[in-house]
Amino acid sequence: MKISILLPYKENFSPEYAGAVSLSVNDINNKSIYKKNIVIFGNTLYKNYLSKSYKNVPLSKKIFQSKSKAYVNSFINLQKKNIPSLIEIHNRPNYIKIISANLSAKLHLFFHNDPLEMSGSKTLEERIFLLDKLDHIIFNSIWCKNRFFIGLNKKKYTNKTSVTYQSSSKVKIDFKNKKRIISFVGKLNKAKGYDVFAIAIKKILDKYKNWNAVVFGDEPREQITLKHKRVKIFGFKKNSYILKYLEKISISTICSRWEEPFGRASLEAASRGSAVIITNRGGLPETTKHALILKKLNVNTLFNKIEFLIKNDALRSEIQKLSYKDFKFTHSYIAREIDKRRSATHKNNNIHKPVSNIKILKILHVTNFNERHDGRLHYNTGKRINNGFVRLGHNVLQLSDRDISSNYRTFLDPKGIDALNLKIINSYNKFKPNLIVLGHADNVLVSTLDFLKNLDKNLKICQWFLDPVSNFAPDFEKNKKRILDKANTVDANFLTTDPSALSFKINKAFFIPNPSDQSFEVLENYKQDCENDMFFAMSHGVHRGNLKYGKSDIREHIIKKLIDKNQKIKFDTYGVNGVQPIWGDEFIRKLSLSKMGLNLSRGKPIKYYSSDRLSQLMGNGLLTFIDEKTEYSNFFNKNELITYSGLSDLSEKINKYKRDDNQRRIIARNGKNKYMKFFNSSLVAKFIINKTLQINKKKFYWDK
Repeated sequence: MKISILLPYKENFSPEYAGAVSLSVNDINNKSIYKKNIVIFGNTLYKNYLSKSYKNVPLSKKIFQSKSKAYVNSFINLQKKNIPSLIEIHNRPNYIKIISANLSAKLHLFFHNDPLEMSGSKTLEERIFLLDKLDHIIFNSIWCKNRFFIGLNKKKYTNKTSVTYQSSSKVKIDFKNKKRIISFVGKLNKAKGYDVFAIAIKKILDKYKNWNAVVFGDEPREQITLKHKRVKIFGFKKNSYILKYLEKISISTICSRWEEPFGRASLEAASRGSAVIITNRGGLPETTKHALILKKLNVNTLFNKIEFLIKNDALRSEIQKLSYKDFKFTHSYIAREIDKRRSATHKNNNIHKPVSNIKILKILHVTNFNERHDGRLHYNTGKRINNGFVRLGHNVLQLSDRDISSNYRTFLDPKGIDALNLKIINSYNKFKPNLIVLGHADNVLVSTLDFLKNLDKNLKICQWFLDPVSNFAPDFEKNKKRILDKANTVDANFLTTDPSALSFKINKAFFIPNPSDQSFEVLENYKQDCENDMFFAMSHGVHRGNLKYGKSDIREHIIKKLIDKNQKIKFDTYGVNGVQPIWGDEFIRKLSLSKMGLNLSRGKPIKYYSSDRLSQLMGNGLLTFIDEKTEYSNFFNKNELITYSGLSDLSEKINKYKRDDNQRRIIARNGKNKYMKFFNSSLVAKFIINKTLQINKKKFYWDK
């Protein structure tokens, strides 16, 4: 499990200036079982970091964009390159909206402050949004959690929220080394009660000459004066220095006026065996159960509590030892608690049973369903395969990848690739498929597939590819790259070319025929007295009826020669000789008018390769002609499909079956029946499932 931790913007992750959040994150990270898989992200001016796991987030220099927003956007861009399993955001609920919209990882949010005082969680609507989008919310105190749930039903979200306190190290304390020293650690301001401490401590030290005081902290915005010959003011010091000094402190005062979300200073004082005095504010009473609590903060009440401990040596000593003895919030303990949350979230992503044990699959089918073309490309192979999955009784969610990419293009994502991959991951999270099937899904990134497989070890992924991938085919290098891009990532590859005929190696590769479909191939031309003899249709892409300037297609030359050679044959051709291609129902209507059809594919013939034209011709009952070099004679005999060897042989056979219409009808009928029986969409879909899942070794007709 890969984990990314995002600190608040300007959180100083450095030994000299680290705040409570940085210290907490670093301490837990060092004890986590996931330590090697964690990267901490932040932005600090200081070049020395608390941990090697830290990565500074560079800020873009966009005009009119806040640095905080630039910080989050930069973080998102870094994550897109290698999406983690889990992202933990600390103390910035306002980051959640943009991160959840752009990244698909599981999300945890840690609250270190009052939720009702923070941007992104102040309102009821904002907190409901967080509960909806986040996988877990972790509060640093019960008080903090209670604040979050004001106006909400806490019981409803029991499994989605928890309290995990901050931590401190625990070292062996020799109580004989305790000195008569009173400490104050924190910001030197009124919110922390430093003004009250300054007056009270001077009174204490004037009365008890054998006691001293130390102060750790600074506050340039408030100038509260504390001068006494037995008070040492250290200013800001490293946390490690303060912890070491606390080992000899006898009394620690944490006298905040404001509602402390938790109180790291009192926790650390307790871990070092101090007798702790705290105010009854926020989460402070949760830090140690042996503290003396000030219900009201003023000079007199603080003076009295300190004096009480000074006068009662035995009681003070007992409180010190009990604070130390009962301290359990060590780094290791809290790390285990947080790791449990991480593991639980990760486990929820891997709830699937092995697919082989599931009769009804949930299939995510990603291909170009051409939704933006208003149905003109409805009769495509992707639809046929999809129909096959559905007819087998499986639950199929279809995503049209190119439509999504086209609809979600932005200036920052000009091809819509990021949006598509996020859509796939979000769809996975919502649908939880057992099998993902990709068809020509070039914009689906390998990193996305790796991420999904990391989420679910039982998830199976395969791809099918229809274009020719032989050395002699157009766009060979391009198509080779397209298929090989994911070939080793997926569990199976399906080609309309026999893998044995390829010049390069593809692991886990299988041949599939272009499937017929009982709802598409409904014509029975062998029964009809059709007005045309020969049908042929092609295109040069979805949008083009004509070749781009400087390009050529051998099929145009073949068709022109065939027509010139056979003047008595009535041809009906589209996409050649200046005639525009036809689509959708117009294609089916024109197909219905012809007795025979030519299956002529791009490039030189290669074993078993054909476009979906073959299924359309044979499936609709046209007598079909195909080059013998495709070796389709391995599947169909001469009473089902006509093979030819060159233009002259093709011409001769076309004229033969024009004259012998009865034989034309018989062969066309036999061809349709066989194609629909053995090469139908249900069987092709079942073959894809069986090979991908490695179940049911039953041979299919084409699986020679």
